[in-house]
Amino acid sequence: MNNPLVSIVIPVYNGSNYLSEAIDSALSQTYKNIEIIVVNDGSNDNGKTRDIALSYGEKIRYFEKENGGVSSALNFAIRNMRGEYFSWLSHDDVYFPDKVETQVRYLDTIIDRKKTIIVSDWINIDENSLKIKRFYADKKPGLEQILHIQIHPCTALIPVGCFSEVGLFDEKNKTTQDYEFLFLLNRLYKFVHIKKPLVKVRLHASQGSNVVENHINMINSLLIGFMNRITDKEINNICRNAWVFYIKLALFYNKCGYYTASDYAYELAKERSDFRIGYYLRKELFIIKKSSFFEIMRKGKNRIVKYRKKAFDLLLNQ
Repeated sequence: MNNPLVSIVIPVYNGSNYLSEAIDSALSQTYKNIEIIVVNDGSNDNGKTRDIALSYGEKIRYFEKENGGVSSALNFAIRNMRGEYFSWLSHDDVYFPDKVETQVRYLDTIIDRKKTIIVSDWINIDENSLKIKRFYADKKPGLEQILHIQIHPCTALIPVGCFSEVGLFDEKNKTTQDYEFLFLLNRLYKFVHIKKPLVKVRLHASQGSNVVENHINMINSLLIGFMNRITDKEINNICRNAWVFYIKLALFYNKCGYYTASDYAYELAKERSDFRIGYYLRKELFIIKKSSFFEIMRKGKNRIVKYRKKAFDLLLNQ
């Protein structure tokens, strides 16, 4: 039975409100061969964050540094960690007691465990730690989950060797550094998804994605960057037809509110479709763009459905 040392890393900035819950959940792990590293990223809350961390004494390894963002705090911890595996825990999130043990035991079933990233489902909770909903991933582990934002980085158990191959987190990237890192990992490591929630992810008004300016624009730029770097081989591993691949992305990003990325995916879909499919797509798009909502409902709806049906019929018969 494999019992590697796992480093649970908790970066924190002005996190006195939830830090104790995070540390307690790390200390409550049923898997005991762990170290808990708390990195105070230059908090300016009159010592509240420091006092909470220091109250745990030798149960944790506590560090302080000048403020540099989440990536810099994670990288600081990585340089100082002793474990064979890295497990990120945001200061406002909570691990289930069996988070680490479930993943380490799963490693026992894998031959190439040093080249495997294990992720899982998670549960969203509110400011009062009440459950909002469980998140289920329905895409293939790896690139497809990354493109559909179906991996939460705090669910991951990552072998420390990957940092030598891929590098550390990008400290210039303030909000999407986690998905950029996962995208790079995907090209060298196998992702395995455990269909069980192992982390409680807290949603609240003061979390980074809600307070950083231009967060949506950053996500759009990230997703467009992914689409520009995806290879045909990677697309074929997910979907046999590039047109379907990009259309699905366009629809998903539109649903999420990432409209710039959605438009970009739609343009790529048109480029990758054959002439007949592209013709019907352009006819459908022309009607939608040139007609008002009421005109579409009154006389254009059937035409849109007709063109869309012809495009899909052609696609299915390829």
